Amino acid sequence: MRVAFLPPLLLVLLAAGAGAQPADVNYDESRVPGFELPDPLALPDGRRVADSKEWFGKRRVEILRLYETWVYGRCPAPRVRLRATVLETERNALGGRAVRKQILIPFSSDPAGPRMHLLIYLPARAARPVPLFLGLNFTGNHAIHPDPGIRLAEVWVQDPKHKTWSKQTAPEKARGATASRWPLERILERGYGLATAYYGDIEPDFDGGIRYGVRPLFFRRGQTEPAEDEWGAIGAWAWGLSRALDYLETDRQVDARRVAVIGHSRLGKTALWAAAQDTRFAMAISNNSGEGGAAITRRRFGEQIHHLNARFPHWFCRNFRKFDRREDDLPVDAHMLLALIAPRPVYVASAEEDRWADPRGEFLALVHAAPVYRLLGRPTPELSEMPPVGQPVMDTLGYHIRSGKHDITEYDWEQYLNFADRHLKVSRR
Repeated sequence: MRVAFLPPLLLVLLAAGAGAQPADVNYDESRVPGFELPDPLALPDGRRVADSKEWFGKRRVEILRLYETWVYGRCPAPRVRLRATVLETERNALGGRAVRKQILIPFSSDPAGPRMHLLIYLPARAARPVPLFLGLNFTGNHAIHPDPGIRLAEVWVQDPKHKTWSKQTAPEKARGATASRWPLERILERGYGLATAYYGDIEPDFDGGIRYGVRPLFFRRGQTEPAEDEWGAIGAWAWGLSRALDYLETDRQVDARRVAVIGHSRLGKTALWAAAQDTRFAMAISNNSGEGGAAITRRRFGEQIHHLNARFPHWFCRNFRKFDRREDDLPVDAHMLLALIAPRPVYVASAEEDRWADPRGEFLALVHAAPVYRLLGRPTPELSEMPPVGQPVMDTLGYHIRSGKHDITEYDWEQYLNFADRHLKVSRR
């Protein structure tokens, strides 16, 4: 049964998880409990990690396994050979300022199976392969810019009355609905490309959406649901980002060794997890990712584990539910997720009014990840005090808090472009 197409704003609200917040949320800093963070440089026998060899050979492997077991779940290596099809290459897009490419990436040999549409924009007159930002979008590729050449996506929409979901082709009026989150012209002007795909192509974002996504492709014979420690939807979306990078490695106009993975909100969590697992990503950017992403879980400020698991039971592995209201028993915390990305650059951004995502907790995760970066010989900024609103700090680690609400804005992107200039401008080819 098809339902009437929902207006773009409602789609955005659904994608952002809008709605009434739980009654037990804490926004009082004085009520943050005392806590002790796990030490990312402490080995199980009590010794400290001595050098980079011990970090990469032992401790990093242990932390990655803890995240796979207790938080995001194990992601399989791709067992299918991905055969991408270039649907379009337009060399005179945006009035001659860009090359636009649209790529179809099926995830199985079944023509009715899940498949990803990758949209790529590159500066038109680049003399050499360009660095690029890669991120998933909430509402379809057509929504990131009003360019009429972008194919209208098939997107998942909910019937608000019956709470059922269906997949529909977006209408023309939905073009550019979320363009404010993707300042494409500015990205191109600064010398970077942009690649994006609709996250619902990989797995739709609702409980039960698994049957339409990639995860069942990896079930064992007779298996009908993931095991306790197998990937949730965030793991699936992260896996999809890596498959997009697989394709980018084949594009001679892209420098695939200079790809920054970026995400906002739940897709910020996804970007961090993708970079933690896949060391091919040169940089990771988390925008307002909050609980289950860049924010320190043990602070119990804003969103907490039990809120996540109640509202979005499909995001994480089922083992994660064991830590509802038991944050101190979780063997990892957000600073360890950021540390997994070391020595590659990481930028974390917060918004002043986005208390649900715990801006201070996001900042503190960077503070406590910094010792791993220093061990690996990377400079880190002085992060002893949270910087004022609108005053970014950046070195190998970057952070800012801006005025406003939960969103990704032109101001955010300007900082990410400045950060990329520090780390991605010089080609490593």
